[in-house]
Amino acid sequence: MVLRSLVGASVKRKEDPSLITGAGKYVGDLKLPGMRHIAFVRSPYAHAKILSIDIATAAARDGVLAVITGKDMREQWEAVPVAGGDIAQENYSHLALSVDRVRHVGEVVAAIIATSPEIAEDAIDDVDIEWEELPAAADLLSAYGSDAPPVFDGLDSNIIDTGEKKTDDVDEVFAKAPHRLSQRMLSQRVAGVPMEVRTVAAAPDVVTGGITLWSSTQIPHGLRSALAGVLRLPENMLRVIAPNVGGGFGVKNQLYPEEIAVAKLAQHFNMPLKWAGTRVEHFVSTTHGRSQIADVEVAFAADGAILGLRLHVIGELGAYPPFYDIAHLTGLMATGNYHIPAVHFKASNVFTNTVAVAAYRGAGRPEAIYYIERAIDMIAAELDMDPAAVRRRNYVKPEQFPYKTPTGSTYDTGDYETNLDTALQTANYAALRAEQATRRASNSDSLLGIGLATYVEMCGFGPYESGVVRVEPSGVVTVYTGTSPHGQGLQTTFAQIVADEIGADYDNVIVKHGDTGAQPVGVGTFGSRSLAIGGSAIIRSAIKVREKAISIAAHMLEASPGDIEFADGEYRVKGVPSRSLTLKDIASRAYSDRLPDDIDTGLEATDFFRPPDFIYPFGTHIAVVEIERDTGCVSLREYYSVDDCGPRISPLLVEGQIHGGLAQGIGQALLEEVIFDGQGQLLTGSMMDYAMPRADNFPAFTIDKTVTETTLNPLGAKGIGEAATIGSTPAVVNAVIDALQPLGPRHLDMPLTPRRVWEAINQS
Repeated sequence: MVLRSLVGASVKRKEDPSLITGAGKYVGDLKLPGMRHIAFVRSPYAHAKILSIDIATAAARDGVLAVITGKDMREQWEAVPVAGGDIAQENYSHLALSVDRVRHVGEVVAAIIATSPEIAEDAIDDVDIEWEELPAAADLLSAYGSDAPPVFDGLDSNIIDTGEKKTDDVDEVFAKAPHRLSQRMLSQRVAGVPMEVRTVAAAPDVVTGGITLWSSTQIPHGLRSALAGVLRLPENMLRVIAPNVGGGFGVKNQLYPEEIAVAKLAQHFNMPLKWAGTRVEHFVSTTHGRSQIADVEVAFAADGAILGLRLHVIGELGAYPPFYDIAHLTGLMATGNYHIPAVHFKASNVFTNTVAVAAYRGAGRPEAIYYIERAIDMIAAELDMDPAAVRRRNYVKPEQFPYKTPTGSTYDTGDYETNLDTALQTANYAALRAEQATRRASNSDSLLGIGLATYVEMCGFGPYESGVVRVEPSGVVTVYTGTSPHGQGLQTTFAQIVADEIGADYDNVIVKHGDTGAQPVGVGTFGSRSLAIGGSAIIRSAIKVREKAISIAAHMLEASPGDIEFADGEYRVKGVPSRSLTLKDIASRAYSDRLPDDIDTGLEATDFFRPPDFIYPFGTHIAVVEIERDTGCVSLREYYSVDDCGPRISPLLVEGQIHGGLAQGIGQALLEEVIFDGQGQLLTGSMMDYAMPRADNFPAFTIDKTVTETTLNPLGAKGIGEAATIGSTPAVVNAVIDALQPLGPRHLDMPLTPRRVWEAINQS
């Protein structure tokens, strides 16, 4: 690594001026010549047969250009991609406009094209559909039962793709353990609620005969590949553009029916089309997150050492899930930060008549850490030990890394005890415990709770990422990345890296992304991978550019390349700093006719980075809550977050990611829950019903760090995008249960609403 001045500095985000002045461009802002608008007719039933669709009245409405049903397009496309391979695609999927049967409220059955979005929306009520309602499996536990209505025909049950890992001695360990405890825990279904809901536009490409699609997506190249398969088009006839994207959190990480329908109908009718989803549509048609029930059992010794863990996770798939591996990820991280030698993990995935459950900030890892961190606190309560002491007793030690867990993960690097000590010191933990003891002694009406959680998470998902660094003839720099940011600030971070690596002017580094017609093939932005994987591809490209710049500088300075050093942002002769060149000087020569024959024209490089394995950031969170005895209201008084994501390229952006992650994790702990009734109707289908946290729900967060580099990428960096969400949920729940401990409750399921807490207080 070269000497850095920008990496590690808190610079202002490059992205912000356009966004905060209203100059940002989202798909919803797109206006194409001749553009028409689509609205979708959706199922009002969770499970039903479509007996007939009468479109005559809708088609006759002024301004309606066409009404299209699934039967009209049945032969025009392939099924919507789902998890499970060819067998699942054939048996458990559906078409973009569903035919014959629907399996969740909000499923698309017809499309209306009109001259305005308002006319298209009004025409939805004119479509007359005759339905035959079928029994619905709308609840996870009931769908898991043997007598549940089948979501798909041809299955013995709604349970599919069950995985299991078991160490040889786990049964013996539990049989001989001095102490055992078990608890069923719920990680409730929640909704990803980005500022921008899903929006899609498409236009025929008159040059190639293909399609250009604009989508609020996290994965432009992945979306292109999946869409090409569904539409039976070669990939080079599809161009996918993701302009500014107003948040994703994982729910914009797959191909949706609306994208297929808009693209195909734009091609079919040879006109530009746009669909701008509403917030209500978002709740009923965009994937949800979490939704697991876990049976947790731990075996432990009198000193708090955990001897064994049994974990059975029942994970909800909904209908047509794009992923099966959420519960699998939970299993991979089941032991958390701890050395637990004997483990039995089982995952059961269950279809239900609800919108699919898929990736949401953390995707399987928050659930795993929640279960093990709650278990740690239960062990502490059982043994009357301090929760920090139980954690310290069981941590994986620094000398054990790289550490292979019994569930199959290999943690790269870590120092959990130092991180814990930093958190305890930052929060003045001893003083908090003393205050708690005083309150309990006085039988205060305000209950004080202190919750700890130590987390480790898996991130840096592959299989690769791409990056291009191009120095233009004037010396300004353009960077192209295969990642596709939606709020992370990657334009800033990548510009910092490139500026330091090649001596560019930071203000003159522009980062471009989100266009499959302009960038090299990439994977996208999810799973805290963009810096660790995408940044590594960019730094590899930057190093190539620097090496070539050194060769050109050697020619210009009449020296050998070995005598040229890059230092203080300049290329100079070693020992003679006065003989130096700037990147601008070198770029001018690179595009001239004054190069030697052995140096190619130009100054740019493309590279791909393939991570050898996952990386594992970690941290310790401490939450301090106060609870009113009379009302059950929980107030978050203090919050301390000590995270280790390796070197922080842009500390300001890291802090922003932590703040956002804390808000989402705390929101799940205290407020958020997606609720369906017994017929599969969504009861929390708007912002009036789905409880989101507000700024006044939070105190000022206190943030600290430890720094442990990974050896698995050239930056040494680990991810931070999901870490705070993973650590905050168990910390807050542990704090609430800690406050209630003198009253008896050992566990309460989330969300810890005032009513739920009040009932626990009054039942004790």
